[in-house]
Amino acid sequence: MTNNRFPEQHGPPSDMEKIKDESDYLRGSLVESFAERLSAGIPDEQTKLLKFHGSYMQDDRDVRNERKQQKLEPNYQFMIRVRLAGGVASPEQWLKMDELAHTNGNGTLKLTTRQTFQLHGVLKWNMKKTIQGMNDALMDTIAACGDVNRNVMCNANPYQSDIHAEVYEWSKQISDHLLPRTRAYHEIWLDEEKVLDSREETEPIYGPLYLPRKFKIGVAVPPSNDVDIFSQDLGFIAVLEDGKLQGFNVTVGGGMGMTHGDTNTYPQLAKVLGFCRPDQTLEVAEKILTIQRDYGNRSERKNARFKYTIDRKGLDWIRQELNARLGWDIEEERPYTFDHNGDRYGWVKGDGKWHLTLFIQNGRVKDSEDYPMMTGLREIAKVHQGDFRLTPNQNLIISNVAEEDKEQIEKLVSQYGLTDGKHNSALRQNSMACVAFPTCGLAMAESERYLPSLIDKVEDILDESGIRDEEIIIRMSGCPNGCSRPALGEIGFIGKAPGKYNMYLGAGFRGDRLNKLYRENIGEEEILQELKPMLQKFAREKEDQEHFGDYVIRAGYVEAVPDGVEFHS
Repeated sequence: MTNNRFPEQHGPPSDMEKIKDESDYLRGSLVESFAERLSAGIPDEQTKLLKFHGSYMQDDRDVRNERKQQKLEPNYQFMIRVRLAGGVASPEQWLKMDELAHTNGNGTLKLTTRQTFQLHGVLKWNMKKTIQGMNDALMDTIAACGDVNRNVMCNANPYQSDIHAEVYEWSKQISDHLLPRTRAYHEIWLDEEKVLDSREETEPIYGPLYLPRKFKIGVAVPPSNDVDIFSQDLGFIAVLEDGKLQGFNVTVGGGMGMTHGDTNTYPQLAKVLGFCRPDQTLEVAEKILTIQRDYGNRSERKNARFKYTIDRKGLDWIRQELNARLGWDIEEERPYTFDHNGDRYGWVKGDGKWHLTLFIQNGRVKDSEDYPMMTGLREIAKVHQGDFRLTPNQNLIISNVAEEDKEQIEKLVSQYGLTDGKHNSALRQNSMACVAFPTCGLAMAESERYLPSLIDKVEDILDESGIRDEEIIIRMSGCPNGCSRPALGEIGFIGKAPGKYNMYLGAGFRGDRLNKLYRENIGEEEILQELKPMLQKFAREKEDQEHFGDYVIRAGYVEAVPDGVEFHS
């Protein structure tokens, strides 16, 4: 049944559609823009194309006003994001990213909520050699941003390592299968000679206009929902029987972004569409993507994500359209159960190897005066024979450590004071924040730089209440685009203005229920005033095994949100 709340088109194609149409398959004038030496930035239209190549132009907002007063252009710099399906990197790739961070970046690495690296602070003149350096280590940034399929996420929890290789392989295949076919990236950054006239070039999956908006895919392995599968445009939930992969339940229509004040935008949870066998996975992924390509809203970008297409057309219509495009019917969904969506810290043994999950607060890898984290990880990478896994919760797993190598890794962990975070409160262990200030141009409030200090104060309340070890998911985003998936936080904060946040409560601990607005536009003092009595009551009144998100609904602080269309009601 069609929902007229989101008509097919609100008007003519958006400006972005014109930019893509005239881009010569994502080439635009990027070569000329990066060759121009008078400005450290590039024209706005070209920044929109640059996203398809895995980079955003940013400026340091800490000095923006000062530079404006001095009549200087903004302090332009670029963020580069790697395409790293499933978040798995070799020690050599880790060392290369570390090297590039120090030679061409700001000396830090950001481990993202989509299991990949972000390099911040790259200057315009260093862009090409930075991307070429990544390429030398067999990494690329193709389609890490833009109106295409983004980095494919995959379950990372080490206790499931015995089937990780098989499921991870599918995430890589999905990522490779859905790559744009244009050679623009290779020509611009890797000096590949152009051999085709653009009139002969094709995009067999995307077409010349690519997708209406970004598209996100994740692969989950129950009982862990660490990838937040219901936040993905397209999800694959592994179905296991007798320890063997039978196939995947397919979910569609998740997405966290919205716009303040616009009730026609909202976060949404994906819904299960059906089941497919492993050998059908790539075809299902491709056909679902093409449905969004053909029916997504290309007029209003705020309503262009797949979740709005599904809410407009209906899940049954999507299933029928998919079956028609496949030429066969996907099966009925199969049973599955999630019990958590966070990381499990410390050493775990699985499949004959050891895996150490370290706590990386908000995913920022750097050295400080009292914590040489980046140096320690560099020294581990020099001797590590396994791999590194970037988790969906911005943490890091030193993975596939052989028994005979474990002692050496442990010594380095101890020498550099690397931590699994078990001394932290369970709240901090389940915290996540986006970058926000100073580099994100969309940020309305602090996030990464502020959440740790807010948690310091909330931990005092937890200690007083005797619930320091109670697992509570807390997430903060500097704007409503929701990169840290704040709508799935049992306690969620979305930036509204400097120092002010909308506070949300009541998401499901398993990542299967959205939260709801509790207080609007409040600062730290009000946040703590609200949380203190609430957490104290939770400590006294919680039922056995009851999570905080469930308690605040039972206690009447907020109502449950069964569907994103009711998020604002």
